[in-house]
Amino acid sequence: MLDTTDAALVRELQRDGRVSYQRLSELLGISREAARARVQRLLQHGEVRIVGIVPPAVAGIEAVAHVSLDVSGPSGPVAAVAAGRRATSFVSCTAGPHGVIAEVRVADAAALEREFAALRAAPGVRGLEVFRCAELVRDAYSPEVAGVRPGPPPVLDEADRRLLGLLQLDGRASFAALAERIGLSQPATRARVLRLLEVGAVHVTGLVESRALGVREAAGVGLGVLGPVRAVAEAAAALPGVNYVATGYGRFDVVCGLDAPDRSALLTGLEAVRGLPGVGRSESWFHLGIVKESYTYDLPIR
Repeated sequence: MLDTTDAALVRELQRDGRVSYQRLSELLGISREAARARVQRLLQHGEVRIVGIVPPAVAGIEAVAHVSLDVSGPSGPVAAVAAGRRATSFVSCTAGPHGVIAEVRVADAAALEREFAALRAAPGVRGLEVFRCAELVRDAYSPEVAGVRPGPPPVLDEADRRLLGLLQLDGRASFAALAERIGLSQPATRARVLRLLEVGAVHVTGLVESRALGVREAAGVGLGVLGPVRAVAEAAAALPGVNYVATGYGRFDVVCGLDAPDRSALLTGLEAVRGLPGVGRSESWFHLGIVKESYTYDLPIR
């Protein structure tokens, strides 16, 4: 578990992964050297990773689906196959109606169908149940506020794509290091990075190892909605502990992800989601083991 100062530091890194040590010093009331030492310790121990999160639309991801896999026998081997697919961003072995849950993110509907075919062909899979996402209202690690619809993705050139790819790996990479990798001057590189941040092409944030935050329980819930779907999705996104909300079509109208420090808090969160006005039915699943969670994308140079 993080101490009070580390927890406050992590919150600032989640807001802005490139925040300066001087600014952290001012915000936390500690010396610049102490702020630097604490950040380095968190990074070295693997409790925090600073990465650039690129929105799916910016990366050319237009098709997202939440897939429930009906498994015959142990779920681990099926989860391993799903996790090995480059298109999966999240894979979990679950307690619930299905043995494995996966999220697939690809460029278009044709690519989505290819992923479904590959998952159906995996040994031990008896069938799939698909929730096709229409809109990600709250994405994991997204800085967007519920209810604010993003504009069209910005136009990127080759240097922008190279920068985004590097920031996905190391969100705190210096302007000098980035400039050397992409072959531009340091001032030009700095201007590009600041522009990419300003237009929302990337959000640099701190990804925190769950147990360092005391998060030990995670679940998902699918909702059938009576009335306007977007209103329910926005209300769910505003609830404590809800880290993912998508609207779509299939068996559910809305799918949510939740996490909590213990089983009691997780139940409280689930009850809050189930009790939202407009929810007609719900189905939940408990994540016994998260096998894969990755929100980085290939950004090919044209």
